[in-house]
Amino acid sequence: MAEKAGDAAARASARAQKQETAAREGAKARAAYDAQGDALRARTARLRELRLAKEANEEPVAPKKAVGGKKSAKTPTKAKSERLVDWLDAQSKEGRRK
Repeated sequence: MAEKAGDAAARASARAQKQETAAREGAKARAAYDAQGDALRARTARLRELRLAKEANEEPVAPKKAVGGKKSAKTPTKAKSERLVDWLDAQSKEGRRK
């Protein structure tokens, strides 16, 4: 019985030590993660300030208007699309539907 109690105590001690190690490593990882997030937010804020300052110094640019010389190559469309009933009737008359 004494051996079992000693083994159980050793296992409990090892488990506690393992949990303490995991907690320390987790805290280190969390600190590194938070530091990276803080650095990212600081960099983003700095870049945003630079962009806003640049935009404030520039004159507003009017959007370019399209030149009316060429028309885009669109496929010709019917003035009014066929109704489904009409299309089905045409298919039946042509022998494609029974």
